[in-house]
Amino acid sequence: METADILRKVRKIEIKARGLSRDIFAGQYHSAFKGRGMAFSEVREYQYGDDVRDIDWNVTARFHHPYVKVFEEERELTVMLLVDVSGSLDFGTVNQLKKDLLTEIASTLAFSAIQNNDKIGVVFFSDHVEKYIPPKKGKKHILYIIREMLDFQPESKRTNLGNAIEFLTKVMKRRCTSFILSDFYVKDDFKDALSIAANKHDVVAIQVYDPRAKELPDVGLLKVLDPETGHEMYVDTGDKRIRNAHKQYWLDRQEKLSDIFSKCSVDNVAIGTDEDFVRRLLFLFAQRNK
Repeated sequence: METADILRKVRKIEIKARGLSRDIFAGQYHSAFKGRGMAFSEVREYQYGDDVRDIDWNVTARFHHPYVKVFEEERELTVMLLVDVSGSLDFGTVNQLKKDLLTEIASTLAFSAIQNNDKIGVVFFSDHVEKYIPPKKGKKHILYIIREMLDFQPESKRTNLGNAIEFLTKVMKRRCTSFILSDFYVKDDFKDALSIAANKHDVVAIQVYDPRAKELPDVGLLKVLDPETGHEMYVDTGDKRIRNAHKQYWLDRQEKLSDIFSKCSVDNVAIGTDEDFVRRLLFLFAQRNK
């Protein structure tokens, strides 16, 4: 992709993502993703009903009158995006490629993060960690991340989610909020890695998918390609049994994913390329606030 084209796309995504994060997600993001705890803010005179355990004895002794410590939520977060860059994301039959949808979602989350003064970093992964961008603050950093998502060329087209999750656990020493953005077309068993990561961090799974993954149209003989292996084959979509088997495969796969997320206590949402991702993210935020 030419540099001028990349810059135009970056600017277009920036305008949309900044608007969404400012006008729609600001409050929901803040309440859905809490800080690390309570941090000391100031002292004030003791008032009836205050917890005596909050008395600052040094200040009290100095002024010969009881003073208490005031705490507020420590809001600053470190947000990590685990971004799938494998070959299966280069697919789309409706409004856009899965990769494009993933980029828009990641960009919106990134701008929501910096509006709350959070640091944000990225792990690009295929069947190995392709690139790690350490967490930082600022608009310039966000635009660099978006540019990388638009133009990044992975070494591999295959996927191994477990490797990426294990990398997150090793590299992030302190608790962070981590979004896994993927279509979750993975063959590795990532459950153990996810369970360990979820015990240490706040992990959220965002699945992007194309509606054709759920249901095949009746369009006769169709040539299909596995973008991760390069394997080609013909599918007779006119055969109802094949269409039903395809649908059942999707349902079984989603049930398995749902079971893994549930057992690992990972909040999750699935967003189609034919859907309004804003509505689906707001649904996710609302679920976390219950």
